[in-house]
Amino acid sequence: MVPDPLVICECFARDGLQHEPVQVDTSDKVALIDAMTVAGFPRIEATSYSHPKRVPGFSDASEVLAGIRRRDGVHYKATCPNPKAVERALSDLEAGREATELSFLSSATETHSQRNLRASRAEQWARVEEMAQAAAGKFRLVGVISVALGCPFEGPVDPGRVVKDVARFASLGAELVTVGDTVGAGTPTAVRAMWERFAREVPDVTCVAHFHDTRGTGIANCFAALEGGATHFDSAFGGVGGHPSEIQYGTGRTGNVATEDLVSMFEAEGHITGIDLDRMMRISEQCEQVLGRTLDSKVARAGLLPRRAV
Repeated sequence: MVPDPLVICECFARDGLQHEPVQVDTSDKVALIDAMTVAGFPRIEATSYSHPKRVPGFSDASEVLAGIRRRDGVHYKATCPNPKAVERALSDLEAGREATELSFLSSATETHSQRNLRASRAEQWARVEEMAQAAAGKFRLVGVISVALGCPFEGPVDPGRVVKDVARFASLGAELVTVGDTVGAGTPTAVRAMWERFAREVPDVTCVAHFHDTRGTGIANCFAALEGGATHFDSAFGGVGGHPSEIQYGTGRTGNVATEDLVSMFEAEGHITGIDLDRMMRISEQCEQVLGRTLDSKVARAGLLPRRAV
């Protein structure tokens, strides 16, 4: 039997751009998302309903969602940091320019929650419950757990707490839960063990591997998650993104795993992603043109990996 394709969510247009100091034109965002759709990405993080004054780069969220050319079976995700954001998502739904997925944010530690979300864990979970109730039945819900493999303020994170947070999101109706290694603290052994634990303790939830390459372990951690049973992964063209630029967690790069490198590795290992590699590499060039600089993808410089001989 042919295995189901691995599901790659392309995050350039939201998680990638949130870290950029310049605002990308709405038309460029729409063109990139359309190219990602044609290239075969089954999930695309399209925008965020962040407060326009706090994160002006996403003040065009409704315009982006109105402008993209959709394809059946492709999910377009928008991040919602608070109940007001869900109100905006519902308004766009009524206007016929909706996201198909909404993601709700949480942190695995108290200090990170207060620094990043300006709320305690208890306060943020109360918001998440309110948002989930408002959005239920209208969107596919996605939970997000930041600093799941290590916190810059509190250090190591108890995997049991992460499992409980996954289960809590599931109880609120989330079909997917994104498990984020926000500061690149995870190691392949810890990642593999975490996904094996998800399979044992929350088997009905799809946990998405979202790793930052802060310490150069992002690709290795993705492969470890795959070995632990992961089927869904987040990445961003050129390895851009990470935490918002105004939040400092220390030195070093904070970006996501580069989509080009991740897809190339999976395909070279014989896994199916459903992504057109030629189109993917053309999008890689477009992303560099839009941002006006060379990005961090390795295969963009060296070429795709050859497929493994069977």
